Amino acid sequence: MITRDEMIESFRGGLCRFSFTKKDGESRVMLGTLNFDSIPTDKHPKSDGNDKPVNTDVVKVYDTEKEGWRSFRVDSVNDFVAGV
Repeated sequence: MITRDEMIESFRGGLCRFSFTKKDGESRVMLGTLNFDSIPTDKHPKSDGNDKPVNTDVVKVYDTEKEGWRSFRVDSVNDFVAGV
């Protein structure tokens, strides 16, 4: 299975389609990215200098279909396709 670091690298490179199981057991398919060229400027993260510690169990990406930031657990990913 793909690692968290490999996922983040793929998201930074462009759009990725992946499926995961939500906490409530529901399956979800998402198109996500971390490539700022694909994220509206007003949706870019804003840093206030008080960054929280990174939770390595979770990845936060921009959902291009819902047009907002979403998080998912790395161990919940069922399928991952980079460069869609």
